[in-house]
Parts: sequence; structure tokens; C-alpha cells
Amino acid sequence: MAIFITFMLACNLATASTPTPDLLATLSAATPSLADSTSQPTLSVIPASEPTGKIVFVCQMFKAQASNQICIINADGSGFRRLTADTTRQHYYPSMSPDGNSVVYAAFREPNIYEIYEMDIASGIITQLTDRLGNLNGPEISPDGQLIAFKLSTAAIHQIWLMNRDGTNPQPIPNAFGWDPTWSPDGSYILFASNMQGAVQLYRIRLDGSELQKISDLPAIRGRSDWSANGQFIVTYSGQPWKRDVYVMNTDGSHPRMLTPNGGNSQGPSISPDSQWVAFTSYFDNYGDDHGCEIYIMRVDGADLRRLTNNDYCDYQPRWGP
Repeated sequence: MAIFITFMLACNLATASTPTPDLLATLSAATPSLADSTSQPTLSVIPASEPTGKIVFVCQMFKAQASNQICIINADGSGFRRLTADTTRQHYYPSMSPDGNSVVYAAFREPNIYEIYEMDIASGIITQLTDRLGNLNGPEISPDGQLIAFKLSTAAIHQIWLMNRDGTNPQPIPNAFGWDPTWSPDGSYILFASNMQGAVQLYRIRLDGSELQKISDLPAIRGRSDWSANGQFIVTYSGQPWKRDVYVMNTDGSHPRMLTPNGGNSQGPSISPDSQWVAFTSYFDNYGDDHGCEIYIMRVDGADLRRLTNNDYCDYQPRWGP
């Protein structure tokens, strides 16, 4: 079904794209370049590149999880706007289509039922894609735009599912018990988090359920990760509550390295389409404040930390698109 909504401009948002100069200098100095490491992922950095595209994220503007909204901002910190309008239910786990024209996300429908929706950014038309499959989240469209991967939870079981872009033919990926799926750039693998072998780690699997492989070995991995479009590296986050950090590693899980500076409780990373930047949630400027998380970006070599949002509510779950 399709529902037309009018885009709503949210409350006034400061569009400062960097933290204070002192903070930026301190954090940049505390984060050595990946070029200084002898066990680094293979990265191709274009020093002159500036961030482009858009970042979609959850904006908790009403300071209540039950009324989370979906917002979008340009990668340079301009052009903020709120996309969803229904204040009576939770919206979360947004991601952008490969062409940048739409956003998919999950939203509450009734107890134990979350549906997946796709919104056309230009028109505001929303299409409901699922119908009472269960508790769904983490939708992400395949690189060719044909499929959507997502997580379905029933009782204590979490499994990665696939469906056609229009919501038809939903079915589980055999052996893919976990959450937070993301696609390899060629669309042949799904990367996801799972505790199927004990502690939570990252796994990858083919769409038919074959070639399941655990690829990470980090303590306290949480979930949402991303795979660079150039196929060179992946990012994830790990750590105990309020002590989380973003890590970068090769796509086989080798040579993991902490990317974000200490002290920010950084999490939920997403890589820019040109593979030069990483967006993530952190509390660098409001550490310890439950409503203090903001969206930050930094280069994949650990330099040039910038804050994109500046609100009195939490902004999180960023996903970068063109």
C-alpha cells in the first residue's frame, strides 16, 4: 500500500559540521593515521576528497524511543530534514537505496510486529513492503537494487531473511542466524553479527546459505557493520557500554584496528559510497548524557573528525548513501 505524506521540517538544527577547534585538534592528535600501522587494512585514501552524498539516521527528537523518527542530512552537515511524520510509533534502522532515491526502514505496527517500509525521498510516498512476518529490522537493499536483506526475530531466534525489493517472496537464508545484515559490494555475500558460536562476532555467508564463515575476533562486538564499496575493508564496533569504539579491518577480518579516538562511546558505523569516510554515532561532546549522541564522520585513515548534528536529543544509526 502507498501512503503520501508531506515532508516535515524538524525543529531548528544547528548545522555546524565540526566540533570545537580544541576538541578536533585533541582527537585528531590522539588518532594515529592507519599509514603508521604495520598491520593495517588495505585502504585507498584520496586526501583531497570532501564528503559527498546524504546520511539517513534515527532522530530521537521527542526523547522517547516509542516515537523515533527518520531524518536525513547532507554529508557536509547541511540540508537537515525530517522524513517521517507519524509521532505515534517508532521508526528505526534506516538505510538508503543504491541510487540514493529512497530510504528503507522498520517501524512499529503492533506488539511483536515491525514492518519494513520504503519511502521515495522526492515525493514522500511510503510503501509498506511486509505484512505481519514478525519483528523485523535492519533492512538494506542489495547493490543491484533487486533484493532487501533484513533481520526477523521470533522468540529468542534471530535470522537473516531476503525478499524481493517489492516485498514479495520473503524467505530466510539457511544458517544465517544473527542480525544487522549488510551486503558485500558485489552482492554475493551478506555480512552480519551473530552469537551462534558463543560471543558475538561477524560472519559472512552466501545468499543460498553456503560458505558460512566467522571473520572477526574482537571482544564485545555489538552488531551494525558495513562493507566498503571498493571491497577493501569493513567497519564494525565493539566494547562494553559507554566504552565502545569503531574498528576497521580487512574483509576477511584480519588486521583489525580501532579507528575512532578513545572516550566517545562510538558505534554504528557506515562507510561513504566513495569508501573515503566513515559515519558513526558518538558522544564526544556530551559523554554520559543519554540524549547526547550525535552523528560524526571521519576519514578512513582516522583523520579529520567532524560532527554533523548538534541537538538536545539523540541522533544515531547513520547510514550513508549517494
